[in-house]
Amino acid sequence: MTDALENRLKDSASPYLRSAAHQPIDWHEWGPEAFARAKEENKPILLDIGAVWCHWCHVIDRESYENPEIAGMINKFYVAVKVDRDERPDVDARYQSAVSAISGQGGWPLTAFLTPEGKPFFGGTYFPPEDAMGRPGFKRILLGVAESFKTRRKEVDTSAQALEDAVAKAEVFKTARGEFDATIVDSVIESALSMFDDQHGGFGQAPKFPHASATDLLLERYQSTGAKSLLHVAERTLTGMAQGGVYDQIAGGFHRYSVDERWCVPHFEKMTYDNSELLKNYLHGYQVTGNPLFRETAEGIITWVNEVLSDQARGGFYGSQDADQTLDDDGDYFTWTLAEVRAVLTPEESRLIELYYDVNARGEMHHNPAKNVLWVTAGLETLAAELKISETDARQLLATAKRKMLAARRLRTPVPAIDTTVYVAWNAMFVSAYLEAARVLSRDDCRAFALKTLDRILAEAWEESKGFLHRVGGPRLDGSLDDQIFMVVALLDAYESTLDRRYFEIAERTMRLAVERYGDPEAGGFFDRAKDAAPMGGMEIRRKPLQDSPTPGANSVAVIALDRLYGLTGEKLYRDWAEKTLEAFVGLVPQYGLFAATYGLAALLHARHSLQVVVLGAASDPQAAALEKTANDVYRFGKSVLRATPESLAAASLAPALRETLPHLDAKKPQALVCVETRCFPPVADPEKLKGMLTEIAAEAAG
Repeated sequence: MTDALENRLKDSASPYLRSAAHQPIDWHEWGPEAFARAKEENKPILLDIGAVWCHWCHVIDRESYENPEIAGMINKFYVAVKVDRDERPDVDARYQSAVSAISGQGGWPLTAFLTPEGKPFFGGTYFPPEDAMGRPGFKRILLGVAESFKTRRKEVDTSAQALEDAVAKAEVFKTARGEFDATIVDSVIESALSMFDDQHGGFGQAPKFPHASATDLLLERYQSTGAKSLLHVAERTLTGMAQGGVYDQIAGGFHRYSVDERWCVPHFEKMTYDNSELLKNYLHGYQVTGNPLFRETAEGIITWVNEVLSDQARGGFYGSQDADQTLDDDGDYFTWTLAEVRAVLTPEESRLIELYYDVNARGEMHHNPAKNVLWVTAGLETLAAELKISETDARQLLATAKRKMLAARRLRTPVPAIDTTVYVAWNAMFVSAYLEAARVLSRDDCRAFALKTLDRILAEAWEESKGFLHRVGGPRLDGSLDDQIFMVVALLDAYESTLDRRYFEIAERTMRLAVERYGDPEAGGFFDRAKDAAPMGGMEIRRKPLQDSPTPGANSVAVIALDRLYGLTGEKLYRDWAEKTLEAFVGLVPQYGLFAATYGLAALLHARHSLQVVVLGAASDPQAAALEKTANDVYRFGKSVLRATPESLAAASLAPALRETLPHLDAKKPQALVCVETRCFPPVADPEKLKGMLTEIAAEAAG
């Protein structure tokens, strides 16, 4: 290889691609150049899809892509293409579907073999370099696939076309359309309950992932029905995750998932989208139960994000934090040996930490048995009694020990890498989460940072004619449906927090662009790529995202955004598109079950309409402040709380439907109105009456 070829990825905007610039492989980025070369040289394409945070992506890099012998095979027989799944979720989604159909599983790294036209005909995930445990190694696969492509080309092409046709048919859900009925939500809840792990919390067995939308759905249904069984599932799940090793007990924030059913040993990468949705979960759990653990966990997420995963100066939430310090460890930065704990703590502090977090001479990590994952083993009250100290003293001792351990951990080098890319959709999710934290926890700092982030995205990644780009900064990268829809929700949240009409107007503009550019006017629902997007290359199939994996399904979130806009405007277009989108997937929801929980939330909101609570009164009025706090304290999915002062009303800052339906009241008098669809209930001035009204409306909707 020449130096130019060796360094083909060195100037990529993606940190994942840049990390491969030193590899002895002639990598290409995804694009027409790679396809043109494959056709010209009549070679198959080796496609690697991964991410900078992905542990097994680092493993295959070290074992195979940095191996000169394997690199030589790849350069001789293939055109090699490397894709960052965070940068190109559209490419990733299509090839994940194809490889899952071939091998029965997907994930990262995704290793796919394509025809020169980009059609997949074989693939899998991680392959070891040599044959092992009865499975062929990467070397054998590379030689075998190349030979098949050369000698059985017609069969390969036929198989690839059949696979693409099958994926295309599956992705647009043509047979799923039906009449919308809100009772479809029951199938989602039944799925969640059937998968619930009563012993440890969460859904399913190992590996165990958070399912934030499912927890929110259970909390919402509990609020409207009072069914204690639903609350138990949500509480047990939130408690299990918060006390497990999947939560960073020292610094805050959640790792991506747990490899065991106990939430004990995580995959240590930390993702923006997990933490934004889990922050909302714990805020909602705190609203419903008042459990201080849930508040502490929410505060812990915020603390970690503020310190590690955000650009506090300019605004913006970063993409992820890596799992590892080097290619040779597995979570060493986040785990502790008994000696490491004792080295930084007093004997009294260390004894408490050892008991509270199950720190022993032998820990949980297979690669280094001395390493312990920190997870809560017992209540602090129980341990205080065992140590013969008061619970207050135990709590203070724990806080001091955790501060010392965090300070010691910060000195560990190298620190796991941070992907500082600011992705629009993921930032929108965190803007919404921080605005919710501001309301529930009275955190003005969260509100300020959310708005700073939103304003930066509007300045750097918004276009009047096309909507939002996929990331802030770097070479132009057009946005996806997720970028548009999640930003609509964030803009509506910002409008409700500020009554700044600019946010509302851009939300409306973006939603109309989404309908125009992504919507399917015949069958309903939205495609993930715009109709006028540049050709993707490879699998040019249309796709409508429904499943919550790993982020909430974009079509379901679109319904939520549309119904909220309808509630604020009375504009029938929004209501009609929400209904058509729900109808587009009705037939598949029972099949998806737990993984369509956001659809369940959207269906409930559509059936009962969104709630707006408008609190009137002078800016400094304590009674108005009490009404606002009461409105914020009650969890109802899709509820808006708008604080209107005489000044804001004079500026005509209310959205159209509220301006028309809001009675002509004295704006200086502290009172609250609950508005549903295009009508408002009589105003109330007593916080308890307001709470009762919100509860009563919930029960009516459930009935």
